[in-house]
Amino acid sequence: MEGKKIRVGVLGATGAVGQRFVQMLQGHPWFEITALCASERSAGRTYADACRWNLRGGMPARLRDVTLLPCEPGFDAELVFSALPSNTAGEVETNFAAAGYAVCSNASNHRYDDDVPLLIPEVNPEHLGLLDIQRRKRGWKGFIATNPNCSTTHLVSALHPLHERFGVMKVFVVTMQAISGAGYPGVSSMDILDNVVPFISGEEEKMEEKEPQKLMGVFDGERVRYADFVVSAHCNRVPVRNGHLEAVSVEFQTKPSQADILQAWQEYRPLPQQLGLPSAPQPAILYEAAPDRPQPRLDRLAGATPGMATVTGRLRPDPLFDYKFVVLGHNTIRGAAGGSLLNAELIVAQGYLGQESAALTRSLQMA
Repeated sequence: MEGKKIRVGVLGATGAVGQRFVQMLQGHPWFEITALCASERSAGRTYADACRWNLRGGMPARLRDVTLLPCEPGFDAELVFSALPSNTAGEVETNFAAAGYAVCSNASNHRYDDDVPLLIPEVNPEHLGLLDIQRRKRGWKGFIATNPNCSTTHLVSALHPLHERFGVMKVFVVTMQAISGAGYPGVSSMDILDNVVPFISGEEEKMEEKEPQKLMGVFDGERVRYADFVVSAHCNRVPVRNGHLEAVSVEFQTKPSQADILQAWQEYRPLPQQLGLPSAPQPAILYEAAPDRPQPRLDRLAGATPGMATVTGRLRPDPLFDYKFVVLGHNTIRGAAGGSLLNAELIVAQGYLGQESAALTRSLQMA
């Protein structure tokens, strides 16, 4: 193990998102993996034996012979990243938080709990105040923080600086979502080759009724008051491996000029970027000026921190709303594991894992 880094575990380490967590934690300046956990079927086997590695670069050599643990509290870690499926995540994450672990979850189970922050660090870092309420209300030493759905992440990331300046009233979005969003092995080739599937179970409800409004809501010290705007979403599965592309139309309370929108994106420098968090993209939003960009194959890894930035393009007037544009983001990096990782970095930097951990991260940054 490396020095005095913060000890972390990965729940669901053999799955697609779990593998991405493992990959992104390699060489992380603040965190080191001390436990890999998996289902009862895989627990007790080595990581190399139980996990079919599907990411480029190969399984980290130092983890190949690590024995997988069951997804139960008791191992040596301060924080756990949850890549568990929704059919098991709810109870397991609750057990870990009650046992004193900090839980950063990619699952949907707790996203809409009143006392659980649904977090995009650039958008609503003040919602971390819910953690104090959660601990007090539930009597936990630990806590749960969640990140949103992959499509919501990049939609809201692009909208937030515009909402701050001009006020969002109505949003119409058509998503073109990569097959990796369905996990591994994902969508059957007979369904997706030569085809577009115009339905993803539960996706439109998340984007229309819940996540954007909570994310851009106001934390009043006790609860989040949801933002008051309307979203209409059409969610589609397309034959692309990674990278969700979204066509967005927006109506504002105060109609800006096209130059105003570009300036809002360009000047956007929220808290994670100010703090210099290790996984924070610099800048948070990239604008591609070419008329046929962004594209998943060309732009999903854009930016200095590959896969973490939101990429926008094709900004132009909209005959039905005010403006329309295209948004692209990497769904398994920023839209999943990377989102949870940045949440954890903000949680540590803001002292929610204790002042000792916050001081440790500052010393590691200066080293």
